[in-house]
Amino acid sequence: MADQLYLSLWYPNFRLTSLGPALLGVMRQFNLAGGNRQVRSAAAYPISWNEAPQYQRIYDEDEAEAGAPEEAVPAALELLHEDFAYEFELTWELWTPEIGGGLDPLWRKQPSVVRIVGFGPEFDEAAYEQNGQIRIDFGLDSPFLYEDLDLDPDAAARVKQNVQMLVDFTNRVQQHCGISSRLLWSESGETLAQKLIQRLQQVN
Repeated sequence: MADQLYLSLWYPNFRLTSLGPALLGVMRQFNLAGGNRQVRSAAAYPISWNEAPQYQRIYDEDEAEAGAPEEAVPAALELLHEDFAYEFELTWELWTPEIGGGLDPLWRKQPSVVRIVGFGPEFDEAAYEQNGQIRIDFGLDSPFLYEDLDLDPDAAARVKQNVQMLVDFTNRVQQHCGISSRLLWSESGETLAQKLIQRLQQVN
């Protein structure tokens, strides 16, 4: 069953004024790991996720300069408050099967949304303690498993490429972003590593 997948990051001696540089650092590693550099949208939420965003902007494809992280992050963080969360939507291309007509799936690279969120220390009753000062939301873990498909060797190789992008990004963050700890986790509590091992055993 598909599960929501997250990467939480904690930083040593973190201050609110460090949030902008920390977000930019994560986005830089995302780009270097194969992600799209341009921010698709940005929003700033006060107090909790139940509140309407106090800032929101959607960037068109032709707004390359405005949608660059160096521009989009400071624009959203002009409303820098202890009880705000700042969400940025980016994409990367993952192998995805197109299924139809009873034929074998045709695999194509398709954009997949990734949300990078920075938490103020008082947002949602100090949610950062569980979520990290920065949390990356990868969406469903399906692209890294495709548990409902019978994978032949070619399809398995494509899924492994998706997994490699996730691993590369996670490792780059560990090495270059000055974090004190990280946690790759899912809503169900199952670890992706366990599910991957089981899946690869089925394929091999």
